[in-house]
Amino acid sequence: MDWISGFLQQPGMATLMGALGLLLMAWLAGVLTRLVLLRVMGTIAERTTWQWDDALFQHGVFRWLARLVPMVVIQFGVGLVPGLSAHAGRLVGNVAQALMVLFVVMAINRTLSAVESLYQQTPTGSQRPIKGLMQLVKLALFLIGTLVIIGTVTDQRVGLLLSGLGAMSAVLILIFKDTILGFVAGVQLASNDMLRVGDWITMPGAGADGDVIDITLYTVKVRNFDQTIVTVPTWKLISESYQNWRGMTESGGRRIKRALYLDATSVHFLDEDELARLRRFRLLDEYLGHKHSELDEWNRRLGEAGEQAVNRRRLTNLGTFRAYVAAYLGQHPKIHRQMTCMVRQLASSPQGVPLELYCFTTTTAWAEYENIQGDIFDHLLALLPEFGLALFQQPSGRDVRAGLAAVAAAREESPDRGGVRQTGS
Repeated sequence: MDWISGFLQQPGMATLMGALGLLLMAWLAGVLTRLVLLRVMGTIAERTTWQWDDALFQHGVFRWLARLVPMVVIQFGVGLVPGLSAHAGRLVGNVAQALMVLFVVMAINRTLSAVESLYQQTPTGSQRPIKGLMQLVKLALFLIGTLVIIGTVTDQRVGLLLSGLGAMSAVLILIFKDTILGFVAGVQLASNDMLRVGDWITMPGAGADGDVIDITLYTVKVRNFDQTIVTVPTWKLISESYQNWRGMTESGGRRIKRALYLDATSVHFLDEDELARLRRFRLLDEYLGHKHSELDEWNRRLGEAGEQAVNRRRLTNLGTFRAYVAAYLGQHPKIHRQMTCMVRQLASSPQGVPLELYCFTTTTAWAEYENIQGDIFDHLLALLPEFGLALFQQPSGRDVRAGLAAVAAAREESPDRGGVRQTGS
């Protein structure tokens, strides 16, 4: 045992053993605190119906609080280490205090994350996220924590450091320009309810056309319909225009605004045979009856001039088709009754006579909306020959070949001299 006593009497060995003993005590205190605190809080979180304790436990708040205990042991035990100089003791104490500040900052940071998680589970949280606000608070928290840590380690007052930051305000504004712009934009978006997670937005300038999946302090993430993700700076949603389709979704109806381009040469007055054929359509009963009485009364007032067809009012196949489309949309079960529904004829163009359908479906789901729209136009396109109408389209290769074949056939059948077909020389 003499060698042990001699070893301990070496210069600095008592200080080293005291420091190792202090570190061992701090480690044991930390282990015991984590075991007890985490087990107790875990049991409470499992047995209670509260959600806040579960959120705090899951985000690791108590783990960071447990790390304070070893620093407290070192802070108050460093003065008991034999032979340790006052300067070294003060430096170790300052480092322990700085770590305590760091652990408190991290615990507060995790608490803010837990609060954000609980808020997102509420009905309001899914519509108005506070992620951007929380990020700003965390940024301010880490900035203040950094200043306190630096002041603690260097024995400088925080006020003195803040005065130095005031002199660097211009540089800070330049560095945190995006943060300031993002915060202001986030406040405006939230206060005016301009954007929510889940909204469908269209912003051609940023290549965004899809659903908003995340709103942060700096960016807004949009998942496009092709499953690509576009990141748009938050301030850009204030400085530039974008289209939010939330109003359409909340209204319960999605607009159909599409035209049939009819061949102008197929528009004509209806004769008696065509009228008789169109009376088969149940949806035209009311229209034809009303128009027949109206036109008879009009033409009767013309007197002798009414005997000429050019002076009389007559039904046209286009007007009758327009009435049929309006009646068809009016009784369609998938067309919204409380929203605008009309069939209008637009100005003629080189592409024909546009007959536009303007109405709203009873659903806003994309796939179902396209099916309804497709079914309506399939039906109307197939009915055009019944009204003597034709759809306008540019001549295709098939049309050109059919025309050339008709010309060739006409030349072959044309009679030669004396009505005899020329077969050769």
